[in-house]
Amino acid sequence: MKAAKGNKEYAIDESQQKAYLDSGFDIIGDGGNIIAYGRGKTVAYGDYMALKEELEELKTGSGENADDQDVIDILKVFVHEKGIDLGKAATVPGIVKKIKEFKPEGGA
Repeated sequence: MKAAKGNKEYAIDESQQKAYLDSGFDIIGDGGNIIAYGRGKTVAYGDYMALKEELEELKTGSGENADDQDVIDILKVFVHEKGIDLGKAATVPGIVKKIKEFKPEGGA
């Protein structure tokens, strides 16, 4: 595994992991995936609030703009023509998921 911070990268073993985490280094596994993030990292408050608002819009569906609604309307016409049951799907990703899951009778 590795400890990485900025342009510094060190090969470490598991016994050294805590010390490097406490120093703000990220711990990266042998496969290149981050195992743990270093302590003391911060995010600017403005960035946090923008992401929080975006998340809330995605959760409530209120973030759809006119273009999204146009796509939804087109997809709804398509699924109606194909006889696909949308269930409660009302967003572009939800409708696309239903289309991908649809198996026509007698089809593969």
